[in-house]
Amino acid sequence: MIRPPLTLSLTCADASARFAAQLGARLAPGDCLLLSGPIGAGKTHICRHLIQSLLDHPEDVPSPTFTLVQTYDTRAGELWHADLYRLTHAGEVDELGLFEAFDNAICLVEWPDRLGGDAPTDALTVALAADPRNDVSRIATLTWTAPKWAEKLDPFADD
Repeated sequence: MIRPPLTLSLTCADASARFAAQLGARLAPGDCLLLSGPIGAGKTHICRHLIQSLLDHPEDVPSPTFTLVQTYDTRAGELWHADLYRLTHAGEVDELGLFEAFDNAICLVEWPDRLGGDAPTDALTVALAADPRNDVSRIATLTWTAPKWAEKLDPFADD
């Protein structure tokens, strides 16, 4: 059984999409991913492909930068995709209904630093960064405290 952190090299956009789809297949309501990294690191790309992999019928998956939250009915249950970039303080999160969704839906949260101290303690953190050796590659560092993530991430340990 793996222990955090788990570091993955996502060598191209297709590798990021495959990772997202494989991870999405392992998610269930109550699972939360906190995706961090600078603008252009690939947070929305991973969310988009994860969501699309769980939909019964293909649909456009826009970035929720301006709507703040997009919801989807997926094979795995309700999924909330939140982009908190435009929030100015953690109190604004309460108005989105996100805290209730943490318990009842799969949640993908971009810019989780905007949650302040209210981020779910059992979430999987996915920190994305550009690979300094190749401008199309990304380095994903996954950290967690909840035991459920070790089993869900075990297939990625050999990548």
